[in-house]
Amino acid sequence: TEVVGRGPAAIATAAVPDLHHFRGSFGGKHVIPLYRDAEATAPNITDGLIERLAEVYGAVVTAERLFAYAYGVLAQPSYVERFWDELEQPPPRLPITKEANLFVRVADLGERLLNLHTYGERFRGPGRGDTPQGQARCTKPVQPTPLPRGHSYEPDEQVLRVGDGKDAGEFAPVSPEVYGYSVSGFAVVGSWLERRQLEPVGRASSDLDEIRPDRWEFAEELLQLLWVIEETIRLQPEGAALLDEVCASELFTADELPEPSDAERQPPGVTRQGALRL
Repeated sequence: TEVVGRGPAAIATAAVPDLHHFRGSFGGKHVIPLYRDAEATAPNITDGLIERLAEVYGAVVTAERLFAYAYGVLAQPSYVERFWDELEQPPPRLPITKEANLFVRVADLGERLLNLHTYGERFRGPGRGDTPQGQARCTKPVQPTPLPRGHSYEPDEQVLRVGDGKDAGEFAPVSPEVYGYSVSGFAVVGSWLERRQLEPVGRASSDLDEIRPDRWEFAEELLQLLWVIEETIRLQPEGAALLDEVCASELFTADELPEPSDAERQPPGVTRQGALRL
């Protein structure tokens, strides 16, 4: 719903955001859920769409596979670079190939990325589980108390320092690409650390934000974040090549696909059962 900046055009989470997922402001909006119900039985997909795809591909297409295909395309920085001018008018448009084998390959990549970006909570399968271990290591522990007062980065040494002075903890190797990884201008590593320092940076939404840990216990979480970004960057050339193939292939046009009904455009209601479970 908004103009995207450099980086991927889509991000994923296994959690249900209660705030604006990207900005952290009030309102759990700007989210495209995979399902319209808590039981995960009603896919958030236009009626007849996956049947139309299955007809052309000659194979069954599930809601999950279409979701993974969309993520395999949209989660690529190369998508934003290719369609930079067009993306001045949101939302991003999804090119859907008519080649069955290409759809499968893009969906496979999308599943790997979704599994990675949800820290192994979604799209688990053979070769896909917990966060894969990358190169970064904690080479010097962060002092547990007080919380760090900030962080710094040495690109030549590829060292990320958490804290200040001689007591700062160190993580290495952290490449400039990993440290500088951003989504629409949001610096992922730097912002993550700023939320976990003695004087946090960022928007406070309520008094609950004042309830915070008083000691550093985030080394493993930071390593997992660095590893996720490492693997994301490693997969980008494959994603860029697949996007080139998609754009060069025969694509569905809008008039070949069903239009969502007025009811499908509306947010789903909350059932009493669903409300109780939440």
